[in-house]
Amino acid sequence: MRRHPQIPGRMVAGLLALLLASAVALLASAQPAAAHGTLAMSTPAGGATVREALTSVQLFFTEKAAPNAYFTVTAPGGIRVDNGWSYGEPKPLDQPVREYFLVNGQFEPREYTTGFPATVAVAHLPAKGEYSVSYLSVASDGDPVRGTLTFRYDGPVTAAPKGWSPPTTQPDPALLATAEQHGSSGQVSAVPTVAAETAIPPSAAAAAPIESTDENGPGAVAWVGLAVVAVAVAAAGFVAWRRRTAPTGRPAGRGRTAPATSGRRGAGTRPGARTPGTKGAGNRTAAAKGAGSGIAAAKGALATTDTRPPADPGASPDPDLASATPGSRLSNTGLALFVGALVLALLGGFGLARISGNEGPAANTARQPAGGPPASGPEVSATDGHQHPAGTGPHTHRGDSGTGETLATGTTVSAAGFTLQPLERTQPAGVRADYRFRIVGTDRQPATRFAVVHDKPLHLIVVGRDLTGYQHLHPTMAPDGTWSVPLTLARPGGYRVYADFSVTTATGSQQPLVLGVDHTVPGAHTPAALPPAQAQTAAGPYAVSMTGTPTVGVTAPIHFQINSADTATPAKLQRYLGAYGHLVVVREGDLGYVHVHPEQELVDGTVKFWLTTPSSGRYRAFFDFQVDGKVRTAEYTIDVP
Repeated sequence: MRRHPQIPGRMVAGLLALLLASAVALLASAQPAAAHGTLAMSTPAGGATVREALTSVQLFFTEKAAPNAYFTVTAPGGIRVDNGWSYGEPKPLDQPVREYFLVNGQFEPREYTTGFPATVAVAHLPAKGEYSVSYLSVASDGDPVRGTLTFRYDGPVTAAPKGWSPPTTQPDPALLATAEQHGSSGQVSAVPTVAAETAIPPSAAAAAPIESTDENGPGAVAWVGLAVVAVAVAAAGFVAWRRRTAPTGRPAGRGRTAPATSGRRGAGTRPGARTPGTKGAGNRTAAAKGAGSGIAAAKGALATTDTRPPADPGASPDPDLASATPGSRLSNTGLALFVGALVLALLGGFGLARISGNEGPAANTARQPAGGPPASGPEVSATDGHQHPAGTGPHTHRGDSGTGETLATGTTVSAAGFTLQPLERTQPAGVRADYRFRIVGTDRQPATRFAVVHDKPLHLIVVGRDLTGYQHLHPTMAPDGTWSVPLTLARPGGYRVYADFSVTTATGSQQPLVLGVDHTVPGAHTPAALPPAQAQTAAGPYAVSMTGTPTVGVTAPIHFQINSADTATPAKLQRYLGAYGHLVVVREGDLGYVHVHPEQELVDGTVKFWLTTPSSGRYRAFFDFQVDGKVRTAEYTIDVP
């Protein structure tokens, strides 16, 4: 039987040592999540029910809020009732907040036991129901601290102070600029922030994937770490397999002798000799220096596992694995398994430390960087800039710019290796035609695996460049990956087509994206002027009112109330695509796109969204809702100063 080529044992040992060094260097270079400025508790507590009138809300952070921090308190129906804020006296936290930091290659816990309050004055309590608190600050390390919490008020209504009016202020531009610089690593809340009946059950939290909002954070570490582990385990398995497949009819120690050592007695054991394959492995990068002790331990294992002398005292040690005696065979396999296990232990310890660092009073309710109640279901994903909690609470995804903010998307035709490829770029005015397109990957092949999100695998949004002619469509896909949908465009002009979808990647993960492309209807075009901003509009036989203060960089509650225009009685809403409404917001100019979905249940009779406005400017909002089986759209102009 033909023998497989022999692999030098020292080369394998060097490779494993290098893998160990790389793993430790990877962990040493990872950005640990700091708890600086994290919200640790609040009064009232998130999800609490308050029955006595209150004049302030206190938010306790693990360090003092920035002087230009921004806070809002919103009453039921979307009216702000906050009246400024001030620092309070520090006090012990009800439960300490612990975080682990990587210091000199070792994880060191840091426990925060003192809360530094920001006291937000409440001008009055105009109604019973759910009140929302939003905050934005910057920690001492520059990371943004943002989030929201809610509580219910069931006490007496109180009157507004004489001459007081609801605030409409926006965050300090300097605060927004600082938060944008570090937008990918915003701190999350460590306190319960939703009502108890909507909190995530421990079983669901355990099953839900852990997200990272930091491009260099635990998400990247986890994937690269898994790759390191896979290589180490594969190397260990190969060594074991090679030993098992060694020919049984000849001694294992009869392998070839390396030319450099065959002609000289004891050449392989001279003092100061460098082991092939490990030259410089311990100091390839500054970050890898912490791996020195691990490599030394691995070498020690090789040196001490088998202490028997060679059968021929005059022969030099054979560098080939196949030349090892049965005892040294165990030594090499043991080394491979030892190093693989050590890498696994290091990465496992890192992961446990990160998880432990998030264990606080409400680890199950940590929210996304842009704030808003957390998702309690499995459909939690990492990117794309639209907010769509499928069947759970609302949550926010990152924009495809990767900053961690809720940015407008759909301004590019390609993102994350996928491209929206239309088969037609134009069509006549007023003619019904099939709009066809593909989603093409980096291999230039159409993607065909899409996740169903809100009852559909893909949502197609069409809007004119003058922010008119809005349509929300649902194409069908052919087996070859070609999507098609009938489309009628009444007026000449330019249009933007957005494909909003989650593609299933080769690894089985979901990649949510919004891609946009231009579409043209030839002919003379006169742009329509947008109507002025107003709080109420008509949608068929219904009067739809919008309340709330869209805020740049801060998650703010927006409420929609749908009443019959004739009787002023609330409409009996039906779920449409799994929710009581869908909100698409398009920015004037670049046509940046934000897609938001509401709380799973009506809140005080309204459809409640959590919206983070990407920037100042003018927007057109399109609110889809369904009554008596018919979907209608209410449209609004929003001016954000």
